[in-house]
Amino acid sequence: MDDFKNAPPPETKLHFLDYWRVIRIRKAIIITVFLITAIIATAVTFILPESYASTARIRVEKDVTDIPGMSTPSASLMGYDPYFIQTTFEIMQSEMVLSNVIAQLKLNTKWGEKYFNGETLKTTETMEILKGRMLLAPVKNTELISITVYSDDKQEAADLANAIADAYRVYRIESRRSLTTNGVAVLEQQFDAQSHDIHTNQDWVEHLRNELKITDAAPNALEPSPTMDAQQLQLINEQMIENEKIYSEQLVQLRQLQSIQQTNEAMLCDVLPQMDPDSTLSDLVSRLHESEQRWVTLTNDYAITNLVVTRVQSLKNELNAEIHDRVAGIMAGLATKVESTKAALDAMTAAVEAAKIKDQEQAMKNSPYYQAKRDLEQKLEMHRLLYSKLEAEKLDSELPKNSMVQITDPAEPGKAPVKPNKTVNIVLGLVFGLLMGVGLAFFIEYLDTSVKTIDDVERAFQAPVLGVIPQNIGYLVDEGSESKHAEAYRVLRTNLMFTRKDERFNTIVVVSAGAGEGKSTTTINLATVFAQAGNRVLIVDSDLRRPTLHKLFKVTNNLGLTNYLLKQNTLAELVQTTPMPNLDFMASGRLPNSSMGILGSAQMKEMIAELKQRYDFVFFDSPPILGVSDASILASEVDLVMQVIQYRRYPQPMTIRAKQMIEKVRGNFAGIVLNNINMSQDEGYYYYSGYYHDYYYSRSASEQEAEAKAEAKVEAGEGAKAKGNVQQT
Repeated sequence: MDDFKNAPPPETKLHFLDYWRVIRIRKAIIITVFLITAIIATAVTFILPESYASTARIRVEKDVTDIPGMSTPSASLMGYDPYFIQTTFEIMQSEMVLSNVIAQLKLNTKWGEKYFNGETLKTTETMEILKGRMLLAPVKNTELISITVYSDDKQEAADLANAIADAYRVYRIESRRSLTTNGVAVLEQQFDAQSHDIHTNQDWVEHLRNELKITDAAPNALEPSPTMDAQQLQLINEQMIENEKIYSEQLVQLRQLQSIQQTNEAMLCDVLPQMDPDSTLSDLVSRLHESEQRWVTLTNDYAITNLVVTRVQSLKNELNAEIHDRVAGIMAGLATKVESTKAALDAMTAAVEAAKIKDQEQAMKNSPYYQAKRDLEQKLEMHRLLYSKLEAEKLDSELPKNSMVQITDPAEPGKAPVKPNKTVNIVLGLVFGLLMGVGLAFFIEYLDTSVKTIDDVERAFQAPVLGVIPQNIGYLVDEGSESKHAEAYRVLRTNLMFTRKDERFNTIVVVSAGAGEGKSTTTINLATVFAQAGNRVLIVDSDLRRPTLHKLFKVTNNLGLTNYLLKQNTLAELVQTTPMPNLDFMASGRLPNSSMGILGSAQMKEMIAELKQRYDFVFFDSPPILGVSDASILASEVDLVMQVIQYRRYPQPMTIRAKQMIEKVRGNFAGIVLNNINMSQDEGYYYYSGYYHDYYYSRSASEQEAEAKAEAKVEAGEGAKAKGNVQQT
């Protein structure tokens, strides 16, 4: 049989209540993570040492002169430059600036004594500590930069901020002075070198001109003059294009006429005058047509041998000969005309090509001269630019300069510590802890692929949910008919009765995918509810591997199902009564090692058939269907199969595989029972069990007793009716 294939489940979207359900179910994890994170954040906040901050402000501009427009544009015209600001930040944190601060305040010795037990620090070590305490930031839409320094000593923080600002100001002044002096010297060296190089190039250009005997009519020209100027070449190209067009049209016309001449010369006589007008040919064709019409008229009245007919025929022949000669002459003239046009076109093309070849030869011969001339012109241009730059730098160095760095706001000692911000840290810790807890809860929920809701079951299994059983359910045999848990099984019983397609279906096996899902408890309590309704019910413990029902009923397991299947005892000897009226029990018996497949025997089928006649309903408890083959065999032999799925226990693929095994053996799958639901965590199941509990048990004892008697009477009537139908069958 082909493997059963489930239909693909429809895609579902999570509702807001689904998220709320996850939060409620995983609230312990959320609260735990939240509390741990909050405690850690609070503890760290109070453990961290206090820190003061002092801020100095400086105004930073690019290097410009006091006279705008002389050599460089003013700072106000250059606008905001993020690259300049970032470069300034990097320079402030460089060794060129911070080493002066460290030396001025003697930080190597001071911080070594304060933080490293008197050991003198290296400048690089002190600089790394100082960088960690600095914070540089631009003031928005201004040329100001704030220098903030943090320290546990508020006076030290102010001294450091002021020292950094002053060190950067000194650095800018010194670097500006050094750059100006060095720049002018370098430019002068480059200018002298280029002057010498230009003189050498000029001598070389003059040498090439004399050697190649070039008459340079245009001293400023950097390319040789062509044989044909651009205007002449354009006129010749336009004439060639026109001649090519005429030649193409004539050639096409000639080929069309030649093609017609080869196929039908008579048609050519009609077409030729239209394409190349000729009065003589037109007159001959007209006379030929008249003679042909006359000949046709005469032949209708006279014989061909008639003298008049003969004369007309002779005239026709003479006209055809003349037309043929005339057509041949015209065609020859057209061919000559085409050849003449082609010859003129070829002559013009040859003239242009000859001019190009001559220009190429001349250009190749004179190329060293003109290349040297171009190189000289480039060097002259660079020399002029360098001269302008040199003069501008000399003038700029003589002009007075503004200080490009101004300390606008010196740093002052702070009045209160700025770190740690206890309120912000604790609030962030609480928020982060809550987010971590919720995120972990949803991650665990994502990893959990077990069955969670009725929608999960119906979507994945494509099967109905017959009942929802709450947590901590006891045995109704001990609790009695008034147990608060009995209603869940009454709902299950009602749904099962309506699910039956045939009233004769009265043998039921309860299976599960794995162990511990509550199938034995479901079997006993469901059978008890049927018995309380007045039905004669038998429970058969068919879990031959690990039987447990005999312990509940407190009977021996020495005799039971295996004894009947091995033909050692009769049913009457094996069926035992229970304290519950209408409820009988058959233990599993001891299973010999050599009889592992007895559930699939003919004796088993005979027993099921006999029990169907004796009892209104027969319930079989089975081992897990994925563990051994016994449950699959039972599913194929009884009338109905119910699958118990424990809430949040096994992955969905495992429970789906169990249903597939039932359908592979052609079991009559009735539906699914969701077991062990935590009603307090998942309010979605409240309407299946909690509502009844609140409604029923909130009334007085007399009202409950009256309604219970009425229900028992109705159920007894239904049981009697079903029993009568079975007996009639």
